[in-house]
Amino acid sequence: MQEAAVSTSATSPSTPSTPPLGTPPLGPVGVWLIGARGSVATTAVAGCAAMTAGLHAPTGMVTETAPFMDRGLPTLSSLVFGGHDTTSCPLPKRAEELAAGGVLPHGLPSAVHAELAAADAEIRPGGPQPGDTRTDEQLIDAFAADIRDFVRRRGLARAVVVNVASTEPLPADDAERLPASSLYAAAALRADCPYVNFTPSTGLHHPRLADAARTSGLPYAGRDGKTGQTLLRSVLGPMFAQRALAVRAWSGTNLLGGGDGAALADPAAAAAKNAGKERVLADTLGSAPEGEVHIDDVPFLGDWKTAWDHIAFDGFLGTRMVLQTTWQGCDSALAAPLILDLARLTSRAHERGLSGPLPALAFYFKDPDADAPAALGEQYAALMDFAAQLGETGGALGDRGVPRDRGVSVEATGRVSGRADRGPADGSPSGEAS
Repeated sequence: MQEAAVSTSATSPSTPSTPPLGTPPLGPVGVWLIGARGSVATTAVAGCAAMTAGLHAPTGMVTETAPFMDRGLPTLSSLVFGGHDTTSCPLPKRAEELAAGGVLPHGLPSAVHAELAAADAEIRPGGPQPGDTRTDEQLIDAFAADIRDFVRRRGLARAVVVNVASTEPLPADDAERLPASSLYAAAALRADCPYVNFTPSTGLHHPRLADAARTSGLPYAGRDGKTGQTLLRSVLGPMFAQRALAVRAWSGTNLLGGGDGAALADPAAAAAKNAGKERVLADTLGSAPEGEVHIDDVPFLGDWKTAWDHIAFDGFLGTRMVLQTTWQGCDSALAAPLILDLARLTSRAHERGLSGPLPALAFYFKDPDADAPAALGEQYAALMDFAAQLGETGGALGDRGVPRDRGVSVEATGRVSGRADRGPADGSPSGEAS
């Protein structure tokens, strides 16, 4: 059983004027990464620093293309990184390991060492760790305090919480405790921060968080970043449907190493991952064809992955045909630009007063929010419309100002609720709550 509700008391702050539409926000914007010392997070931090310094072009970043210019997105140079992690390997060391594996360019870790070290100094211990006796409510409160402290100390206009941690198994229906991803998601709400779930883990999708998410007044997006095999499926599925070709079977295999491969060696975690892959086919084809996706952990591959798809389909007069695809890529290099895109877009949505799920960001996810299209072309069109909306000059989309302190509690029933308590960020000193 959980403790009775723990609340955060606060008083209403004054609301400053918002910056003109189409201009970057006043002040830096935080990107709080869950899994902040992992390969994806390290690549995102190093990549942002490299692009800011003019060392590399923003290849793979959709928000650096023409439709997103003058939309008021935070600049790459304004992003400040921090996060939670349960590991202790510092970011500069992790970056060196990634460079040795060919994930980062040779020499980049040295060139951006200062930026990596600064981000690493903002990483706080995650959890729950083995032997941790804190309740869900206490963990949520501690994580939220870390985030609020980050916002306050760094003078941030706002911060976006992005989950890039390893995939966790789906929780059992009768589980008394929230999974770790949901603890962090609840902490994001409590700290009044937009939330992005780039993993297939539960996050805000837990039923105990439904009320809190709905009443938070915050934008959120997810889940499970679409970087490779499912990206192709979201293109090929509509092609077969539009050409009236009958897909009979669609099977796939993934070979991957690194932390993701190790995590997905757990059948329960793999099932959570595959759910989004299969849903794309059902949504774009109208029904799920025969076949499954198999995930094999190959540690030698490190951060590199190979995905094969075998598609059996019928053509005119029942002629049997096959399409086979091979996708080979570096997972972190595919994901990192999407993380930066999502942080910038969600921050801008927050600034414009948008709240609730952001189906216009389905372009980035295997398992997007409700009412989002499944085909990549339709998702891209929705994203372009969203970009235009973010830059409209006809008035603000909402009346939100600076971040508020929001109470989110685990009540005696085990349900997580949100209360719009407004007040200054009053988190504990860095790391103290953890």
